[in-house]
Amino acid sequence: MRAAGSGRLRPATAEPHPVEEHPGEPALRISDLVVEFSTPAGTVRAVDHVTYQVARGETLAVVGETGSGKSVTVLAALGLLSAGNVRRVSGRAEVAGQDLLALPARERRTRLGADVAMIFQDPMSALDPVQRVGDQIAEALRAHDRALTARTARARVLELLTLVGVPQPAIRYDQYPHQFSGGMCQRVVIAMAIANRPKVLIADEPTTALDVSVQAQILELLRLAARETGAATVLITHDLGVVAEMADRAAVMYAGRIVETAPVARIFDRPQHPYTASLLASLPRLDQPQGRLRAIPGQPPDLRERSAGCAFAPRCPIGGDRPECRTERPVLVARDDGAVACHHAGQAVTLLPQPDARPSVAPPARPDDAPAVVEVVGLAKVFPIRRGLLARTVATARAVDGVDLRIGHGSTLGLVGESGCGKSTLARSLLRLLEPTAGSIRIDGADLLRANGRQLRRLRQRVQMVYQDPYSSLNPRLSVGDNAAEPLRLAGVPRTQRRRTVLELFEKVGLRPEHADRLPAEFSGGQRQRVAIARALAPSPAVVIFDEPVSALDVSVQAQVLNLLRDLQDETGVAYLFVSHDLSVVRQMADTVAVMYLGAIVETGAASQLYRRPRHPYTRALLDSIPVPDPSIRRQRVPLTGDPPDPTAATTGCRFRSRCPLGRERAACADRTPELRQVDGRWTACHFAEEVA
Repeated sequence: MRAAGSGRLRPATAEPHPVEEHPGEPALRISDLVVEFSTPAGTVRAVDHVTYQVARGETLAVVGETGSGKSVTVLAALGLLSAGNVRRVSGRAEVAGQDLLALPARERRTRLGADVAMIFQDPMSALDPVQRVGDQIAEALRAHDRALTARTARARVLELLTLVGVPQPAIRYDQYPHQFSGGMCQRVVIAMAIANRPKVLIADEPTTALDVSVQAQILELLRLAARETGAATVLITHDLGVVAEMADRAAVMYAGRIVETAPVARIFDRPQHPYTASLLASLPRLDQPQGRLRAIPGQPPDLRERSAGCAFAPRCPIGGDRPECRTERPVLVARDDGAVACHHAGQAVTLLPQPDARPSVAPPARPDDAPAVVEVVGLAKVFPIRRGLLARTVATARAVDGVDLRIGHGSTLGLVGESGCGKSTLARSLLRLLEPTAGSIRIDGADLLRANGRQLRRLRQRVQMVYQDPYSSLNPRLSVGDNAAEPLRLAGVPRTQRRRTVLELFEKVGLRPEHADRLPAEFSGGQRQRVAIARALAPSPAVVIFDEPVSALDVSVQAQVLNLLRDLQDETGVAYLFVSHDLSVVRQMADTVAVMYLGAIVETGAASQLYRRPRHPYTRALLDSIPVPDPSIRRQRVPLTGDPPDPTAATTGCRFRSRCPLGRERAACADRTPELRQVDGRWTACHFAEEVA
């Protein structure tokens, strides 16, 4: 945002959400809800006597690890569980005083459509791919107002699309979901959700699959939706930054039960349950320098086995060895303007990191003159766009456009940017999984692009990759030990030596020797990612490429994996290329950071400098889009609107100017493409980098 009479970039201030009481009859009240599933191994109680309520105009965040029962609770309450192995659903789910679970299915559907709206995690799967977007919203309107004419419905849909920020709504009305970006699809889903002004709005991980910039836009839309409808909002999320920014109250779930509930300010300032405090302590944060994260040990309990004591006791740093925690199950009791289920409530606050628990400044980056293990010069990757019967090339998309990178031995380069900016294409090009169009790649001085046959296989052993989804990257028919040994088998290492190496690696990554003979399906997501890391380390590589390695993991497992990666790097001296859209995670890991936009690097430098004072408007906007897990912090934002330009379209000048609040109307930004230049000790591609405040 430009101040009057100045070209200087100034932040926009976002007012913090009010934390207040919402008296009156609850819009949604869930009482004593129990959900059980039948499995071949026994009965799983996924939801165990859960009770909570939400008033109109209030936002309740429900948080917890995967499998804690967050989503199953609301799906069961709304009668939307479709699994054939549902054994029991009991309790009450009242919307405006009417118990939904007591209604016949047809009447319940009518009430749900009019009074309750749900926003799902994946907007693409929530929309019909063969129906026009506008018609889908109009159908939601006309299903509950039979007197609504087609013309009136269309006018209302255009109004809704405008409200949620869909550009050119008259044109977009007649388009299909595949013609929309993920963020734009989520806008359509929100428009559909608020179309009938529901009494209850349920958002189930609404920003998990989105870039940080799009996430910020969607969070603003959720605020708008709640304000426009006055609905009670249930926000299901694992992102505590989103909770701090959006919610009035929070309910923390563990093993199917609510273990703590309170106003958000109290949850973050004085958590009463050790699980809540442990979640907060395990977060990588932008507002704190690097340091070892306090990971939660172990895994959530098997819900087929009901413990006599506290379900969190085996992982609890406070009550794990106390007899009452092992033998007596704590009940939820009122305490400090909330409720907590813990025998030792109040001691949990000691688990939060103290101000001096982490170093006051980030560890210095490794010297730039350290020997390079990877050198990339002028790398480009162009994809042809072919159409017609003869598949003629009608356009090209420049996914990577003249990138220079350098990674020193034992250092970590973080590569960040929005989806579609070319991060993963660049990462795959470093292994020649994609053949570069131009440029050079040198691994320990050897030219990767000139290598072939045996030389290429040898160089690829020096560069390994860990992917985002650990399950799909492992062969489900091989044991995890054989998966980890596969690079050694391809290198001709004898079987006995392979086995010995794998067992040593399993010990390093925190897996037991007996795990080696199990199949990937028998492991959690975090354990599978440990197997993938062991496999990447098996051939003793010089560099490991991590492509969004923790984005699919819970925050507690994420902390374990990030600590593990830092320990392995300190022990082995391996270099990392860490690709991620999560700038908080990259801050935790990286010595240097490169910011990518539309195929090019727009800013790069030491992480400590770049995070403290970014010099490119795009970097600044990315950092300002991340919710900080602290309700007391008043965020300052530089609005980043719209989507990245079409990579097939010819552009002149700065590729970021169409979204830039600083140079959108400046002639230099339209006429000249900015080159990387040194500003304050880092390299920035911006004509007006000195003006970014």
